[in-house]
Amino acid sequence: MMKQTKVQLLLTGNELLNGDIVDSNSAMIARELAETGIEIKRKVTVSDDLSLLAAEISHMSTMADVLIINGGLGPTTDDFTAQALAQAMNVPLAQHEQAYRHLVAWCEQRGTRLNPANLKQALLPAGCDIIANRIGSAVGFNVNHNNCEIYCTPGVPTELKVMLDEQIVPAFTAKTTDKEKTKITKFQIFGLGESKLQQLIHDKLPDWPESVELGFRAGEPLLELKLTTRSRAAETEKAQCITRLKTLLGQHMVAEINDIPKSMAHHVLDKLIEKGQTLTTAESCTGGLIASLLTQIPGSSRGFEAGFVTYSNEMKSQMLAVNPQILSNHGAVSRKTVLAMAKGALDKSGADYAIAVSGVAGPGGGSKEKPVGTVWLAWGNRTNLQCHCFLIPGTRLAFQRYVAAIALDLIRRSLNECDEQANYLIERSFK
Repeated sequence: MMKQTKVQLLLTGNELLNGDIVDSNSAMIARELAETGIEIKRKVTVSDDLSLLAAEISHMSTMADVLIINGGLGPTTDDFTAQALAQAMNVPLAQHEQAYRHLVAWCEQRGTRLNPANLKQALLPAGCDIIANRIGSAVGFNVNHNNCEIYCTPGVPTELKVMLDEQIVPAFTAKTTDKEKTKITKFQIFGLGESKLQQLIHDKLPDWPESVELGFRAGEPLLELKLTTRSRAAETEKAQCITRLKTLLGQHMVAEINDIPKSMAHHVLDKLIEKGQTLTTAESCTGGLIASLLTQIPGSSRGFEAGFVTYSNEMKSQMLAVNPQILSNHGAVSRKTVLAMAKGALDKSGADYAIAVSGVAGPGGGSKEKPVGTVWLAWGNRTNLQCHCFLIPGTRLAFQRYVAAIALDLIRRSLNECDEQANYLIERSFK
């Protein structure tokens, strides 16, 4: 098996450990490296403690091919990265002329004087190479220690992003041949949980090749399925696996992730616009959430016609022409009511497709016949309007989010002219 580059990440800063700052930099680094096919295998966060930081650098450099250190490059007394690295390498700190010139230029551009605190940022481990920082005062630096390439980067996210994009990631790419490159293919899945999906693949595709690594990332509402290969030969096997997965998962496989993942609402809008169709929503228990998810997307007016939030029975009758007798005889949470809501929304808006929802979001208001989590959902067009009752227990917000996701997925399936039954129509069915 091909040797994988072992990349580890060391973060430093008291503010990361006490919760003053949420760590977003490690996610950024991971995403940037993933585009080159490289994964971070281990991450450690330490406080602003010189001895602890030096010891961790010494330890991690013996286990990794690449170590990225983030943070601790500033001018203050608690910024220890340069000093800790010099101590771990048993080399002195020395004024680096390139770093010094950078500081002088940075101060001149801002009309300020170079002070002793800033000069600390030019004191770096002897023999290191500079990683330029074109927007901040602190340069990064790179050394090799214990046969490990160590990259020291600033904690300021914008500065880190520039270094990654312009220097560090290109350095990784240049050192990796086509044969060695890891390639990752990702898919969005809806309607199958992580364990359910894993078991389904295990049972139905028992001869899954070792050269195609499976990975799962749970998400709300879309789960991410990741296929990783580490050689060109394995790419052929991965293509075969993808074909088999598409057959196995059917419409539970929403899309392949080619760049930035899209939301379920975005996938629905794309399909509406592609088919020249429009959608309307009639919402009670979700309070306009479905319409909000759609209208968050630029250009949504091309596929979304109108949204009705009819929370009370009176508004269901006034805005959507739901017969008061239906509400009196069957209640707001019923098949007849949501079908009437959907038909009313189609008539009022002139849209081609409709979603209508009415349910018991909780935490109160439930009954034996209609417990908290009960929701009736209608979807489709004028010639094929379908309806189903679900039971979705949980918090009020989780209920609303999952109902919105199911509603959008059912419209997506309708637009795709899909006849197969979604997993949740069985597992979440009620009545």
